[in-house]
Amino acid sequence: MICGVSEGLRGFSEKDNSGEWHGFDVDFCKAVAGAVLGDVGKVEYRALSAEKRFDALKNGQIDLLSRNSSWTMSRDLVDGLAFAGISYYDGQGFLMPALLGASSPLQLEGATICVVTGTTSEQNAAAFFAKRKVKVSFLRFAERPAARAAYAAEKCDAFTGDRSALAAERSLLAKPQDHVILDGVISKEPLGPVTRKGDEQWTDLVRWTLFALIDAEEQGLDMTTAGTTMRQKAIDMGKPAAKALGLADDWLVKVIGGVGNYKDIFERNLGADTPMGLDRGMNSLWVQGGLLYVPSMQ
Repeated sequence: MICGVSEGLRGFSEKDNSGEWHGFDVDFCKAVAGAVLGDVGKVEYRALSAEKRFDALKNGQIDLLSRNSSWTMSRDLVDGLAFAGISYYDGQGFLMPALLGASSPLQLEGATICVVTGTTSEQNAAAFFAKRKVKVSFLRFAERPAARAAYAAEKCDAFTGDRSALAAERSLLAKPQDHVILDGVISKEPLGPVTRKGDEQWTDLVRWTLFALIDAEEQGLDMTTAGTTMRQKAIDMGKPAAKALGLADDWLVKVIGGVGNYKDIFERNLGADTPMGLDRGMNSLWVQGGLLYVPSMQ
């Protein structure tokens, strides 16, 4: 399976020194490979920029896009894309040096802001400041590392993007503690895996793999139990998809045994014990006050 990911975004998709890919989005690619191929290792990764990601999917260069991409009406209805679900609830924010003392994006009058072009972040920020008659200028970059380098070199006063992406970029700065992500959030950014329109069965498989990861957490099914004490429960949970999509009876065992449930994936890549240091927040289960709520697997 060929999976499109970002060129390198800490916590979501990055290569280690041995050339192996890791991250939240990478683990979802693995989960889908486990479901359809029975092996979470059968994935070929394609690093894609924000500008090229959707064309690569529409042109058939990749089978699945698992790359911090926001679900929007135009992308869904106009661009021939199918969003399988929401894997991460995010919002756009601003990264700034702490010594500037700003607490709100409304204090950025006259600022130069670094942004990655071809993203919803670029459009959102321009609309936000224009509506409020706050004059700012933008320094645009095709790739995130270049934007981060410009921000680190003080060529811009602030860096805007999804708050999760900003947390990743901050962790790579020389002194992360000297930079803050402002509390103000200017948009809703529901991020999730993307497929091509017209292949409903494939989109269904991707969607129910995502739902299974979330429901597995709610059911207490994780990497340590999927192949042992709760193996039969996993098989029973996956029966409807196995029958409808032609998957192996133990497809969910392979998925959870290979990458874990949603909590496992989050904590391994983004949680408090990682350089990202993110809490679950909105990405907690609904029974824990979050937004993760999926249909029953029956």
